[in-house]
Amino acid sequence: MAAPARSGHGQPAAGPRAAMGRVTASAWGGPLAVLAIAACAAGVAATAEGYYTFVLATVAIHVVVGVGLNILLGLSGQVSFGHVGFFAIGAYATGILMLEGLGFWSAFALAGLVSAACGFALALPALRVTGPYLAMMTIAFAFIVEHGAIEWRDLTGGANGLMGFASPTLLGQVLDDRALALLAVALAALALLFFHALARGAWGQAMRAVRDSEVAARSLGLDPVAVKTVSFTLSALLTGLAGALFAPLNMFISPDSFPFFQSILFVLIVMVGGAGTLLGPVVGAAVVVLLPELLSGLAEYRLLFFGALMLGVLWLAPRGVVGALATWLAREDPRTAGDAAPDPGPALGAADGARPPLEVRELGIAFGGVRAASDVGFVAEPGRITSVIGPNGAGKTTVLNLIGGYYRPDRGSVRLGRELAGRPAHRVARAGVARTYQTTQLFEHLSVLDNVLVALRRGRLGWLLARAAGPGDRALAEGLLAFVGYAGPLARPAGELTHVDRRLVEIARALATRPTVLLLDEPAAGLAREDKQRLGALLRRIAGSGIVLILVEHDMSLVMDVSDHVVVLDAGEPLMAGTPAQVRADPAVHRAYLGGTEFEGRPRDVPWQGPAEPLLATRALGAAYGAAPAVRAVDLEVRAGETVAVLGANGAGKSTLLRAIAGLHRPVDGQVTLDGESVERRPAHAIVAAGLSLVPEGRQVFPELTVRDNLVLGGHGRRERVRDEEVEAMLDRFPRLRERISTRAGLLSGGEQQMLAIARGLIARPKVLLLDEPSLGLAPSLVAGLYRVLADLRDERTTILVVDQVAHLALAVADRGYVLENGRVAHAGDAERLRGDPAIEQAYLGE
Repeated sequence: MAAPARSGHGQPAAGPRAAMGRVTASAWGGPLAVLAIAACAAGVAATAEGYYTFVLATVAIHVVVGVGLNILLGLSGQVSFGHVGFFAIGAYATGILMLEGLGFWSAFALAGLVSAACGFALALPALRVTGPYLAMMTIAFAFIVEHGAIEWRDLTGGANGLMGFASPTLLGQVLDDRALALLAVALAALALLFFHALARGAWGQAMRAVRDSEVAARSLGLDPVAVKTVSFTLSALLTGLAGALFAPLNMFISPDSFPFFQSILFVLIVMVGGAGTLLGPVVGAAVVVLLPELLSGLAEYRLLFFGALMLGVLWLAPRGVVGALATWLAREDPRTAGDAAPDPGPALGAADGARPPLEVRELGIAFGGVRAASDVGFVAEPGRITSVIGPNGAGKTTVLNLIGGYYRPDRGSVRLGRELAGRPAHRVARAGVARTYQTTQLFEHLSVLDNVLVALRRGRLGWLLARAAGPGDRALAEGLLAFVGYAGPLARPAGELTHVDRRLVEIARALATRPTVLLLDEPAAGLAREDKQRLGALLRRIAGSGIVLILVEHDMSLVMDVSDHVVVLDAGEPLMAGTPAQVRADPAVHRAYLGGTEFEGRPRDVPWQGPAEPLLATRALGAAYGAAPAVRAVDLEVRAGETVAVLGANGAGKSTLLRAIAGLHRPVDGQVTLDGESVERRPAHAIVAAGLSLVPEGRQVFPELTVRDNLVLGGHGRRERVRDEEVEAMLDRFPRLRERISTRAGLLSGGEQQMLAIARGLIARPKVLLLDEPSLGLAPSLVAGLYRVLADLRDERTTILVVDQVAHLALAVADRGYVLENGRVAHAGDAERLRGDPAIEQAYLGE
């Protein structure tokens, strides 16, 4: 595929065969540890007497339950507080069947199947919810099982329980307590070995991927509901088998044998030992079962000490005992994908024959009464880069989501040789559509290499213990990573990557599905200029391999440089389509990005005059989202009574700048001063009290409160309460709110909500009013009225810092302006000069 990759020291890097040698060596470590522990436990069981044998068997049974929950919690990230229900089902099924004359081994197997069937039935509705809702459903299940056992007396014996089971036999020999303990140890060892094989296989890899990002998993062809259902069913199966062994070991079961508190202990086994680790259930079960026994001499205080020790372990080692040890002992494999990029054809897994074009026809969708996309249509040809651009709210990402199957369109067609519109995302991915996201959606707990390997299967996982990857897969994954330019360690967890590497790995992962169509959503966001240049070259190489490449990007210089065809959207509707040169020259595109001239604004009667010292200032302000820088070394000043506009294309960092100033996003460096005092480290509510009031993008009124209540809450940070006269003054300024004064804010129109948000900000009596995209999503008539109000506020010497995508609107009322590009101030000056400056057009539409 490529020349041998070399490490940073110039030595040949280990290829796939060497990698497999390392994997094979580490693959035997876990099973050998399990067998060694099982051998020691078996030795104890063979020599111990009486009660100690029972305790050992109890520990082993809890290990089996812990393995089951480890599949659910450790691999797929689902929390269940109702697993005692499956434990009880397994025990009751075994007891009832044995009392009916069935042999232990048959009853044992059937009990596991019954528990698995119950787990499958519960998973179908339960796994369509997440978080506390899933936990509540599993708790309800545990209560249903408990009360069912009490009330179904004819079958379960009610509160009196069941007893008198025949002792299990094997080869005609009755199994005594010592033999049952050995059986429990053997079952625990088998469960651990099964977990080891599952976790390292394709299904385990898929479970971890779904745990980290269901959205990204769907884009690789994985069905999250199916993957989580399998994990829930396997978890219930193992827990039921543990319960099936519990019945003959105790020789008596009743509802009191399965209290809800037992479910909490089951979860603690996984948490204390280490979720997702092989030996975590062993350590967790030993602690949860043996610790109370060791503290038995403390009588009534033992539960107190037990709880305190549990809290201590979880506080000191949040990843569990085994997880903490693994982190401490871990040493990163330094191997990289190599420096020489392979030939694009083999690396991309190019399909035989010509790829079909992607045809989008009359695509439309509405959310409530808002048309997010309407009659969108274009044809994206193989081997060409088709860009979809437009101002904020144009519907670009919505169109990608419609193509990718994340939204079901109300009308229209998406064809890639066959119809794709309306199919779920994982089906669309399997048909050959891959994508990346505005905010990278890597599987953060998987390594870089595993992120790419999980994509190679395109959702086709094979049998339950199928291998995750073979040598050929690893070679292909390494080739793809080298092709996109990733040069870091292959074994590094994706969550530890720098921003640019996250972008590259996400593209490599998308290419690993061997797509016919690649959808890229703002891949250049947060990248430095040099990285964008390399990204542009990469996009051209990808398109050159024959892939249909559709790009949504706010960096117009990149779009105009790499695109073959550009589709422009505005307010969800197609505006025009053509070559980059045609788009750049089109007057309609200029109006969409820069604003029309219908509202010229009202200039000041007298030019602004005021103190030279700024009321609000930033010095070298920087802000980032994770590893992605959004604002870089911004110097900005707003003097008392001024209206200052911050302009720039989508993704330039405008809203992040306001959020950093307002304390809603903590700056990474630099300073924000208000009236001479530093406020960048203060919490947001303290900054409001100091005199900054932010009207956020999207209005964000309190929808369940009335208009009056919203206004009164605007003055919450003031020392004195809001007076009725102040509310009346706001209603005079925004007359449309007067007749809605008792209406819930969520029922207002978008324009009315924007008026309410500004009124709420003003009633705080701010020293500086921050406005973030006030015109976004409003009809032209409402925008004109809104900006007349801003002109009035300016003339009343209200200090305003306004961010607006529509440059001409903001500059119509502003005294001065700043233009951001890639998070930096590229231009600054008087509003009148900026209105005629070609640099504004260049910032929005590229060179």
